[in-house]
Amino acid sequence: MAIIQIVGGKELNGEVNIQGSKNAVLPILAATVLVNGISKLNHCPKILDVYHMIKILEAIGCLVEWEGSSIIVDTTTLNTSTVPEDLVKKMRSSIILMGALLGRTKTAIVTYPGGCSIGARPIDFHLHAFAKMNISLKEEDGLIYCNTDDVIGTDIYLEFPSVGATENVILAAVLRENSNI
Repeated sequence: MAIIQIVGGKELNGEVNIQGSKNAVLPILAATVLVNGISKLNHCPKILDVYHMIKILEAIGCLVEWEGSSIIVDTTTLNTSTVPEDLVKKMRSSIILMGALLGRTKTAIVTYPGGCSIGARPIDFHLHAFAKMNISLKEEDGLIYCNTDDVIGTDIYLEFPSVGATENVILAAVLRENSNI
């Protein structure tokens, strides 16, 4: 067993700026799509996954800029519900844009996500939940086509706990007119 011995006698002091969590900021960035306006997120980590999500938002027409450690997203210029395949393949959490786009535009076209170094993590929980919510799904040429006339509220039971599937279901349902969901 390794031993760590600290010899000192010197008082530690100073300040450390703590960045926000990647696992918190990525779904919040996706959720900005639900707002037809401007959102500002503070204390965002300047890491590769955040930059990938920004590129995706820009590719679907949003205006995004950094202001120090804050990200400002303007979604009034959103112009497509098709997320570019090459960008989705770079990051696992890009899949949560499905729910956000369905919530705002009632349609989404995406491919299967990439970027996961811990092994296969399929999105079938997401797709099964969407099907229960009156969202039609069609897979063709590696793309998943999703659309709905109206998201229908229902009980969703996931076979295994999934934060991503839960986020996707909430994002798809949050703008629904009827509050019985």
